[in-house]
Amino acid sequence: MKFIYLGLLGIAGLIAAGGTLAATAEETYKSACGVCHDAGVANAPKLGDKAAWAPRIKQGKDALYKTALQGKPGTPMMAKGGFANLSDADVKAVVDMMMAKAK
Repeated sequence: MKFIYLGLLGIAGLIAAGGTLAATAEETYKSACGVCHDAGVANAPKLGDKAAWAPRIKQGKDALYKTALQGKPGTPMMAKGGFANLSDADVKAVVDMMMAKAK
């Protein structure tokens, strides 16, 4: 009986934590990155634009992660797109998603 009770507590904890789980890359993109990348604001490469993304992808994933996480001096690209509350993992997931849509 004790194990059933502990199991139910564990499940309840997972359900309660569900509201705090990280957003998907698509959701993060829509709420943060899409503001500039959907419209190409200040020459931001548009989502899915293979020609715009090709030279960036050629630099490698680590270079794109660095730009997304730290910003790009001399451009409007701020660290984490100006959304400091995003985790590094969230930003990297969005970069991965954006790269996949440009291939």
